[in-house]
Amino acid sequence: MMNSAVQVRGLKKSYGGSIVLNGLDFEIEKGEAFALLGVNGAGKTTALECMEGLRKYDSGSITVNGKTGIQLQSSSLPAHIKPMEAVRLFSKWNKAKIDFNMLNALGIKEIEKKLYIQLSTGQKRRLHLALALIGNPDIIFLDEPTAGLDVTGRVSLHEQIRKLKSQGKTIVLASHDMAEVESLCDRIAILDNGNLAFCGTATELTDKIGEKYFIHIKTQQGNSTFETDNIEDTLISLLHDLKQKEIHILDIKVDRGTLEQHFIEMAGRETE
Repeated sequence: MMNSAVQVRGLKKSYGGSIVLNGLDFEIEKGEAFALLGVNGAGKTTALECMEGLRKYDSGSITVNGKTGIQLQSSSLPAHIKPMEAVRLFSKWNKAKIDFNMLNALGIKEIEKKLYIQLSTGQKRRLHLALALIGNPDIIFLDEPTAGLDVTGRVSLHEQIRKLKSQGKTIVLASHDMAEVESLCDRIAILDNGNLAFCGTATELTDKIGEKYFIHIKTQQGNSTFETDNIEDTLISLLHDLKQKEIHILDIKVDRGTLEQHFIEMAGRETE
């Protein structure tokens, strides 16, 4: 418990006769970035809301060691409130001083005179994150923080999340973006039909799935990807076949697959 930011034991939650969480057990360490993954309906948002204290659960226990900040998947403020008015309001609620360095880092000063209704999706996301950080929380819950953002907005928000982690903050992230998770998170938990299908690092997930490799071949006719557990034999066979067909190879790349490919493999395996 000394190094645990969040400890979840036997967490169960049902809606009517439908089981959403079926006895989850995991811990999130202080200072790590931890991701909750799962297809729609897997239970990740419900699990996140239970940890945040926003939703009651049926049984089990959740222990949170530290002050929390929450950025919800879907948030909204009054249409005509200005960003700094919201900041001052949240600061008063939290009995906390305004951290102007944090606000400047998130670009709030640039939008302080606009009305909430005038903000872009990216600007709203940055404002919601700023409000979640008021009071200097130890643990920050982020539910789909970059949903709806353009590339520039995603890069900017990722930089802020990395800065928070470098400051020793614990990040708990729910996301559909596998590249985002692979880039930001130390460990991942995969939920499937309310069960914990996997909890560990991306490397450990790769090892659990097996020694599968992906051979990507680019030719004048297009790009093709081949899955194999024997690189040498498969590659020799592919090269021989392409040579026989007189197809010119432009590029070849071999990798062990992306987190998204492993996630799909794991989710599919658990539902078979």
